[in-house]
Amino acid sequence: MAFDRARFIRACGLSELEEDTPKRVELDGTPVSVVQTEGEVFAIHDICSHANVSLSEGEVEDCQIECWLHGSSFDLRTGKPSGLPATRPVPVYPVKIEGDDVLVSLSQES
Repeated sequence: MAFDRARFIRACGLSELEEDTPKRVELDGTPVSVVQTEGEVFAIHDICSHANVSLSEGEVEDCQIECWLHGSSFDLRTGKPSGLPATRPVPVYPVKIEGDDVLVSLSQES
């Protein structure tokens, strides 16, 4: 799939990311959690679909980000919850790496 560079916004530097440690950024007023894990970089909406809580404050394991408040986990690739109490997915966003720049498009992948 070809991406239009104009649709991508610089979220952070790749060198700013720590493995399995979410980084919260705001892109055009949208809260996004950027996560480097398992050799890839993911961008997921930073607000839990169950409670109005920042996902970037949670832990990352097995390509999942866990909401620290009630324990729901979301797949970083699809945004789908893998356990209750969350039942609705959260948006995930396309990511491109150019040099040290992590670029995110706010158009949803899923």
